[in-house]
Amino acid sequence: MSLLYWFESVRTPVLDTLMSLVTHLGEETFFMAAALFVFWCVDKRRGYYLLSVGFAGTLINQWLKIVCRVPRPWVRDPQFTIVQSARAEAAGYSFPSGHTQSAVGWMGGTARFTRRIWLQVVCVALLVLVSVSRMYLGVHTPADVGVSFVIAAVLVFALYPLIESTLWFPHRMYIILGVMLAFSYAFVGFMELYPFPADVDPENLADAMKNAWSMAGAVEGMLLVCVFDNRVLRFPTRAPWWGQLVKLLGGLLLVLLVKTLLKEPLLFLCGGSGAAHAIRYFLIVLTAGIAWPMTFPFFARYAR
Repeated sequence: MSLLYWFESVRTPVLDTLMSLVTHLGEETFFMAAALFVFWCVDKRRGYYLLSVGFAGTLINQWLKIVCRVPRPWVRDPQFTIVQSARAEAAGYSFPSGHTQSAVGWMGGTARFTRRIWLQVVCVALLVLVSVSRMYLGVHTPADVGVSFVIAAVLVFALYPLIESTLWFPHRMYIILGVMLAFSYAFVGFMELYPFPADVDPENLADAMKNAWSMAGAVEGMLLVCVFDNRVLRFPTRAPWWGQLVKLLGGLLLVLLVKTLLKEPLLFLCGGSGAAHAIRYFLIVLTAGIAWPMTFPFFARYAR
């Protein structure tokens, strides 16, 4: 807590605003936008890489949260204050930091595969800033941030050569996704069967259950997308600049609509069970990986 108290002592309104803006780069929205941009517009293999790093990191992160159940810094020490604007996004348990894991995953992954030095420098600088912002805002301890940073960095460097090798051995991608799927099923089984003690916060437990089912559905969808694209679709990523812009903005809007509109109907049809979240994220991934890319040959015709 001593480092957090130091950050508390140097806070200013300008720094509060800056760190509040920077920390958003670790949210799911930015990760998905970056990964889908690469997947749709740059290189599918690198897109699978970023998605794999993000999904695997999220699985590990959420599992550790519910197993360790570490309270937030201001809960552990009532004398400590946080930047109030960060409180809304700091729900759930503290350890490890989800924002740090996400930021290091997608920006570290981008720095790993790009050959542009300036982009590598920007990505590394921003991921460090996001990590620091979580402590500056007072929503995570150094242990929360440090463990997430290490987990994400290990995934960034460990998965890169594996997924790069799929250029020569395409079926290895099925093995990688199959292992991730087994891990996600294990997480669901753990959440459904483990006898959690009575003092577990019900809201955090329900959130962990939702995340477990959601990740299982997302990884299932990703595996199906990989199989379908390799055997049938083989969508192109090339397009003129205006086509890339339409692909990105139109695709993100479509994914957001599917994510939003399916939530309540599926919860109703499934009686509020976790299966509703699995089906929802499965369909979101199929929309992003199969339905929307079916339009890409149109844009590719106009590419030089």
